[in-house]
Amino acid sequence: MFYRPENGHGMPHNPWNAIVAPRPIGWISTRGRLGDNLAPYSFFNATAYVPPQVMFASTGAKQDRAGTKDTVAQIAETRVFCVNIADHALKDQMNASTAAFPAGVNEFDAAGIAEAECDTIDCPRVRDAAASLECRATRIMRQAGEANWLVLGVVTGIHLRDDCIVDGRFDLRATGWLARMGYKDYARVTDTFEMERP
Repeated sequence: MFYRPENGHGMPHNPWNAIVAPRPIGWISTRGRLGDNLAPYSFFNATAYVPPQVMFASTGAKQDRAGTKDTVAQIAETRVFCVNIADHALKDQMNASTAAFPAGVNEFDAAGIAEAECDTIDCPRVRDAAASLECRATRIMRQAGEANWLVLGVVTGIHLRDDCIVDGRFDLRATGWLARMGYKDYARVTDTFEMERP
């Protein structure tokens, strides 16, 4: 099968999200003039080691946010955000925070998620996340299409949950990394292997 995206795929469900998978989930927390916000983004990844840097993309918009979503709007205000990494144990809370609440509703409260303060930025973080990456935004770029935004940031502080440090490594095999597949599918990653580079 071959298709051009502009002509459609002809399938009952769009295969795009399932092709590029599994994807890590950046559970992004922000603070803005309307309060604290928390939402997961599966177009997320790390982009550099030194200094550590990340990116995430926001697609779609809300009627009360003029061409974007709460997360990007608040990062544009404050230039800071926190990427929280959820393990399998937090899957239900992460999923609850996907609800399209009106701007100004605190997803931490609405979804029953414990909140803590960041150390290097004025922003909340998920207290029980496996890891939290405190970030300063370096660029917010519009992408092709309506309401598609790319946010780049440099990491200024890293929180690691103590039980996720095993033999000197950050390791979630005991609980499982949470990854996004396509459609309504997620993955719990616990099976890993090592390979030496040539």
